[in-house]
Amino acid sequence: MAQSDLVASAVPAMIAGAPDRVCRMLEAVGALAPLIAAQRDDFDSGRRLPEAVFAALADAGLFRLWLPEALGGPELSPFEFMRIVEAASAFDGSVGWLVGNGGGMSRLGGYLGEAVARDWFADQHAFIASSTGAVGTATPVDGGYCVNGRWPFGSGAHHATRFMVLASVRPEDPNSPLLCCYLGRADVIILDNWHVSGLRGTGSCDFEARDIFVPAAHAHPFLGLQPTQPGLLYRMPPSSVFAWSICGVPLGIASGAITSFAELACRKGRLGTRAMLRDHETVQATVGRTRAMLHAARAFLIDAMVELMAATDTGGQRLVKARADIRIANAHVAETAMSVTDMLAASAGAVAIFETCVLERAVRDVRAVAKHIAMSPNNYIIAGRLALGLDPGAARF
Repeated sequence: MAQSDLVASAVPAMIAGAPDRVCRMLEAVGALAPLIAAQRDDFDSGRRLPEAVFAALADAGLFRLWLPEALGGPELSPFEFMRIVEAASAFDGSVGWLVGNGGGMSRLGGYLGEAVARDWFADQHAFIASSTGAVGTATPVDGGYCVNGRWPFGSGAHHATRFMVLASVRPEDPNSPLLCCYLGRADVIILDNWHVSGLRGTGSCDFEARDIFVPAAHAHPFLGLQPTQPGLLYRMPPSSVFAWSICGVPLGIASGAITSFAELACRKGRLGTRAMLRDHETVQATVGRTRAMLHAARAFLIDAMVELMAATDTGGQRLVKARADIRIANAHVAETAMSVTDMLAASAGAVAIFETCVLERAVRDVRAVAKHIAMSPNNYIIAGRLALGLDPGAARF
C-alpha cells in the first residue's frame, strides 16, 4: 500500500466526532493524497509546491481557515485548525507547513479594515506570505509609509498574493514599535536561495522591497494591535496564535511517520532472518512508545490552548503564564516529533537513509520545522524565568 493511501486511510478516524465543516475539510485533505503522491518528487527538484498542488489546496479552502465568518470564512477554532494542519502534514511536511502558514495568516482579516480584507480575500487563491525574521524600515510619508528591507523565510513566496513584513518607523531606536506592513506581489523581489535539507517544497525564499509605498490602511502594529472582528481568535495574543498556527506540522509529520513505519514493518524483514519487523518485541515497543509520546505532546498543546483561551479576557499574570505555556508546549511537541521520527528511522534500519523511504523525508522535514523560532528551545528559558520570578527576557514576548 502506498504511503498516501496509508495516511488517507487514517483520515476517517480524525473525522469521527468532528463538526460537519471540519469533516468536509478533512475529507478534502484526504482527497488530495493521490495528487501529492504523484508530484512529491517535484517538491524537491522545484523547491516549491507545483502549481497544481497549490491550486488544489487553495480550491479546498485550506488557506482561509482563520478568515472571519463575517468575511465569508470558516473562522475555525484553534483545535479545528490544528486537526486540519496535522492531517495535511501527515501527507507531507511542506504541504502542512504551507497550510499552517497560509491558513494561519488568513486571520489578518480580523485586524485589517473590512474593505481591505474583503478585497484581498475575494481571490480564492489569496495567500499571505509572512516574515518576522528581520526588520525593515517604514519611513512615514503622506498617506502611509515608504518600506525598504530584506526578509528571510518567505514560505510560499512564489505563490503569494501579499507579503507581510516587519518594519520600524525609527530604526535608530531599538525600542521603536514595529509595524506589520503588507506588500503586493509586484512590490517584492524574490531571491532564489531556498537550498535546504528539509521542507524543500515550501519555497521559503528571502525577498526584498525597495522604496515601496504602503498605504496606512495596509499596516498595523505588530504588538498591541486592536482587532476589527469580535471573535476570541482575534482577541488572543497574536504571537501566541501565530505559534499555534504551525504547531500541528510536527505532530502531523510524526503521525504520518508512525503510519508509514507500521506498513513498512509488515512487509520488511530483518537482514538475515525470515521474521518481519513487526514480529520483534523491540519494534512493537517502539511503535507503542512513539504513540504514547505523540499523544502526550498533543495533550499538552491542547491543555495550553484551553488555558490561553480562558485567560485572554482575564488578563494579568494568568495570561502571562498561559502565553509562556503555549511556548513550551510548542517546543516540546517539536522535540517529541524529532524523537519519534528518529526512533522509527532507527528501527527501520538502512532503508530509512534512502530518499525513496518516507521516513527519510519525515526526519529531515521535522528537523527543519523544529528550527523555527516558535518552537525554539529558548522558549523553555522564558517559561523558566517567569516561574523563577524574573522578567521573560525576550523583547517580543
